[in-house]
Amino acid sequence: MDDEAEIRALIGAHFEAMRWGSESAPDWDRFRADFLDDAILLGAARPVTARSLEAFIERMETVARKNLHSFEEHTRGMKILRFGNVAVVLAMSELLENGEDVNHDISGYLLVKSDGRWSIAAHAWDQAADDKPVPDELR
Repeated sequence: MDDEAEIRALIGAHFEAMRWGSESAPDWDRFRADFLDDAILLGAARPVTARSLEAFIERMETVARKNLHSFEEHTRGMKILRFGNVAVVLAMSELLENGEDVNHDISGYLLVKSDGRWSIAAHAWDQAADDKPVPDELR
């Protein structure tokens, strides 16, 4: 695979490990494998709080899974800018919460290639809304 195909595969499958429901649980080890060990995650809530990967997973286990009986997130579109071993990606995801609530968010990723593989160094996101619609180029 070329670099762009590898990046598309990484980001395209990134959230598949974070799915849960009444008969399934997230695969956090698979989720962790997409990141550098010291990656930072910056959620949509403001003021922003930078979290480590482990702090993000802990929050998902203690807050999100208690409030959401099921969750799925699927990447639906992305735009990639790459130079050498550095890439920036904007991606739109569709979220399905409790089997019926559909929402969208936009993620920004900073990726680096090291030892022949692309990894997420930083991930930030914001929720789409009427006043922040999903850009057409990410649909």
